[in-house]
Order: sequence, then structure tokens, then C-alpha cells
Amino acid sequence: MNESIKKLTEHASVRDFKEIPLSAETKKTLITAARSASSSHFVQSFSILEITDEALRAQLAEITNSASYVNKTGAFYVFIADLYRQSRLLIEQKKSLDGLKNMESLLVCVVDAAIAAQSMVVAAESMELGICYIGGIRNDVREVSKLLKLPKYTLPLFGLTIGVPASKNQIKPRLLEKNQVGENYYPKEQFSDLSEYEDLSKKYYASRESNQQATSWSEKNIAFFEEVRRPEIAGYLKEQGFELN
Repeated sequence: MNESIKKLTEHASVRDFKEIPLSAETKKTLITAARSASSSHFVQSFSILEITDEALRAQLAEITNSASYVNKTGAFYVFIADLYRQSRLLIEQKKSLDGLKNMESLLVCVVDAAIAAQSMVVAAESMELGICYIGGIRNDVREVSKLLKLPKYTLPLFGLTIGVPASKNQIKPRLLEKNQVGENYYPKEQFSDLSEYEDLSKKYYASRESNQQATSWSEKNIAFFEEVRRPEIAGYLKEQGFELN
């Protein structure tokens, strides 16, 4: 196992950062890594906003319920699924926007942004920095959109904290390979038989160094998905010009 792969297997989110700003050189390296990521049809349909304004960062930290680490991290970015540029090209040429508004195009820009962010994460962790994705950006997507002055055909997907770790969480045991990796055809029974992983995840939650819990991966997932979360997202997307068809 080479060093790059070793780093990937050691990933754990960091929520405890030293209050040390990242240097301009480090941030340039991280941005370059993100911008070099794969992109469907080379549309490059994502944008990145670094949040340097302290008041704005504090507002976003409050919305995301992650103030303790968003405000302290070395740098904080918001990744945006972004088809605004392409919409301007089509409008200027008096072309239809139908091919831009549909669900497939939305998926393309969401995937583009996610791949770019993960490239930034891999670069950051190779530099011994810690990261945490902040999905809470979507807790109040309209307010975030207003704060960031986002135009139509954009969606703020998540934030990304990057900084010098003060401490690191333990590595969580992932789903077993047999529960996620098959060959040719989807093995329903194999993928959904979580009995072995259930025991493994229970032991992890009960014995980890902090925030010990009497729970399991299955119990957490049931609790997560039995609640309808952020139901306003579909309406917001329509307001942003996407037709979801």
C-alpha cells in the first residue's frame, strides 16, 4: 500500500481545529487540486467560494450548526453546483435552456462539484490537514443563497472546513466489502445482510474515545431516514430555474 492509498484509508472527519489560517500558497494548492478534477463532458459545472469575511462565516456557521469548528478552521469553502455560466452562453446565442434545466444536467453539476471537493480533500489530507464536509449549508438554502448572492441555475451543496487539526476522530469502520461490492449484478441479499456489520458498528460506538453511544449503524440510519429532511430543497431548485424532469 503506497502513501497515497494509506492516506485515503485513514480518513476521518476533523471537528477540532487550531486557529491557524492557511497560507496563500496552501490555499492555491488546494484550489488547483479541486479545479483539476474530472468533469462530465468537461462542462466544469461547479464553483467554489472561499468565505473570508468573518461576519459572513459566522452567519453560515450558525445556519449549519457547526460554529465551533467552522469559525476556527484554517479556511472555509462553499461548493456550488453551477450552471449559470452555461445559461449565459445559451441566452446570448438565443438558444433554448431546456437541456440545462432538466434533472440530468442538475445531476451533472452536483457530481462535478462533489468530485472537485473530494480532490481538494485528498490534497489537504496529503498535507496533514484535517477536513470536514458541512452539509448543513442546506439547512436554510434560501438564506444561504441570499447571503452568497447566488444567481439562478446554482445550488449551494456543502461547505468544507480545512485546517490544522487540534485532535482527530477515530476512523469509523466502513460497511464490509461484501455489503457494498458485487460483480455484474446487484446481489440484494448479500448487500442487505448487515448482521456482521451491525455487531462491528455497535462495538465501535460503545468503545470509541469520545461521545460513546449504545447504538449501531442500522439504528442511526433508520432514525435518519424516517425523518423528512429539508423538504424545501425541491421548491428552491424550481425557483432557481431547474425543472426536475
